[in-house]
This record gives sequence, C-alpha cells and structure tokens, in this order.
Amino acid sequence: MQFWFGLLSKWPLWSLHAIGQLLGWLAWLLSPTYRKRFLENAATAGLKLSQVVGAVGQAGSMSSELPRLWLGQPVPVTWANDSLSLLRNAYLSGKGVLLLTPHLGCFEVTAQAITDAFSHQHGPLTVLYRPSRKAGLADVMESSRARPGLEPVPTTMAGVRQMIKALRAGRAVGLLPDQVPPLGMGQWAPFFGKPAYTMTLAARLALQTGAHVVLVWGERLPWGRGYQMHVSYMAQALSEELEPAVVQINQAMADLILTCPQQYLWGYARYKQPRQED
Repeated sequence: MQFWFGLLSKWPLWSLHAIGQLLGWLAWLLSPTYRKRFLENAATAGLKLSQVVGAVGQAGSMSSELPRLWLGQPVPVTWANDSLSLLRNAYLSGKGVLLLTPHLGCFEVTAQAITDAFSHQHGPLTVLYRPSRKAGLADVMESSRARPGLEPVPTTMAGVRQMIKALRAGRAVGLLPDQVPPLGMGQWAPFFGKPAYTMTLAARLALQTGAHVVLVWGERLPWGRGYQMHVSYMAQALSEELEPAVVQINQAMADLILTCPQQYLWGYARYKQPRQED
C-alpha cells in the first residue's frame, strides 16, 4: 500500500482528480445500494439530481487525491474572501477554536491549510480520527498525519481528554460532527428534517471549554487548480443546553452543505443505526 500511495503521490492533482471522477461514476453505476442511498439522502435535503450530480464524481476525487495530500508535494491553497481573518480572530480570542467540518469538499486539506497558517504561532491543531481497519492503509495514514503542527488523536476517552486540554490551552481542535458515532455517544437529532444519530462530542467540547465554534471546509477547485478554504461562524450563539446545541450544530452543517451540494458526500450512510462500540 505504501508503495502505490508513494507512486501516486507524484502524479499531478488534475490527473488524480480525473481518475477519481471515473471511479466515482463507476461506483454509482455498479452499486445500486450506493446509488439508492445517494439519491435518497439528496431528496431528504430537498435537492434534485441535477443539483447534486457533480457529487458523483467528486466522491471519487475525495479518495483519489489522498496519495498527493498525504505523501506528495504541497498543493495550492487559497482563502475565500475574509476567511483567513475570521479564523485569525477566532484564534486571537484566546478561548480555543473548535473547527467543525462536514463531509464536504476536501477535509484532509482543511487540516493541512490551517496547520500551515496558524500552528507555528498558536500551537498544533488537534484532529480526531479513527484508524483504518486495514493495516496497510492505517500505516500510510499514521505516517502522513504525523506532520509538524498536526496532532491526531484517536476516538477514545484519552483522545477526548487531549482535545479538552488543547481547547483550554487556547489551541484548535477539528472534527467532523456529521459522522455517525457509536451507540451511546450521540443523540437522535434532525438532519435535513430527518432523525439522524448525531455525535454530542462537538457540543460537549464547546460547552465544557467555551471554545469559539468555527465552520470550515475546503472547496475542491476544477482542473486540479487546488483548493479554496471557506470559514464562517455559527449563525446564532450556541445554546447552553446539550440537546438543543446538538440540533444547532446539525442545522449549521446542513446550511453549510447547501452552499455547495455538488461536493457533499451524499452516499454516506448518515441515517444508519449506530454501531455497538467494540
């Protein structure tokens, strides 16, 4: 696995994205289950196929770009409008920064861009991740994320404690709040109006530490031109009660997704039953 990732990491970004587009459409055509879930999720959000068809190929690009992002040369990254200053102001608040990113665009490059821009001054970015069950891929992931300024932590209580510690020290923490958590680690909350088992971790971190909640995502630019970072704040202050705070975060993720539905991972099983943690 390391060999193939190393080989593909030398390819230009446009070629990896082109391969990803092909893979995305092959998955769509060959898997009725995936296609059905994709269409059902989009319909739940009130969207037609014409509004999300681009996401079919983008889902493939999300996978095919990983060798370059993990092992290759840096990719071009720009910041949309006042995104850089919004994130800088959040850091300067001194309350810690809780970065929330849905399965939208390229969330791998999001962590890298923030690390490059802020970690030298504000300390490492702590990110939550679940190690791959495939040994070869797990090794590649571990080596690629062990980079200066980036501090990955596992989805365990020890990892949660590290995130709380980072936020209380005024540093930044990043996670994907639209990821379905194990049973007992979430609550049922509406997501595009349909009940979805939703992690409470993001809301708990914000409520326990008083961290500044920031919404961020990395847009995949066409023709391999790189990525553009988008940063915004919550539309309303987060509730001081856990359950409504979780609902607010779900709504914020849904609103963010609707700004660019053609880059959301509609095939993700967002409404599945939570698994029993091993």
